[in-house]
Amino acid sequence: MPRLFTGLQIPAGLATELALMRGGLTGARWIDTEDYHLTLRFIGDIDPETADAVDEVMVGIRRKPVTVTLEGLDYFGGDKPRAIVAKAQPSAALVELQAEQERLLRRIGLPPEPRRFVPHVTLARMRGASQVAVAHYLGTRGFLSRRFEAEAFVLYSARDSVGGGPYVVEAEYPLG
Repeated sequence: MPRLFTGLQIPAGLATELALMRGGLTGARWIDTEDYHLTLRFIGDIDPETADAVDEVMVGIRRKPVTVTLEGLDYFGGDKPRAIVAKAQPSAALVELQAEQERLLRRIGLPPEPRRFVPHVTLARMRGASQVAVAHYLGTRGFLSRRFEAEAFVLYSARDSVGGGPYVVEAEYPLG
C-alpha cells in the first residue's frame, strides 16, 4: 500500500538556502535537501484503487499559481520539541488550495485530516532536544523572508512509517 501526501516542491535555490540552517542542534535529524516540501494534505497508507481515485480528483483542481512566503524558523512540539520548521504564511490562495484538496479527498471517502493546516517546511526532526537548546539554535539562525511561486502541486509517496523521506513524486498537477 502506498503512503501518499500532496505538497508543494521547494525550488532548488531556496532548498539550498534552507540547508544552510542545518547543524548546531544535538538530537536533530536533518532532512535531505531534495526532500524539502510543504505538505498540503497527508493521505496515508491506502490501497491502489484509492490511490487512483486520489489522482482522478487531483487532476480536476483548477487554480492559479500560488505565491508562498516563508517567514522564519520555528519549532513544533512545545515542551518536547519534535521538529525545526520554516514557517509559511497561510495566504488565502494557499489555504484555499489545501481546503479544496481536503473537500475532494473526503468526497471520495477518505477520513478528514485531524490536524489543523499549518503551512511549513520541515528542516529537521528531533528526539531529546531541550527547549533551551532549540531556543538557542533559533536565536543564532538568521532567516529572512523568502518567496516562491508554486506553479504545480504534486502527489508524493513515502516509505511506510519512517518520515523524512526519501519521497517520490508520483504525479504533478499544474496550477494556472
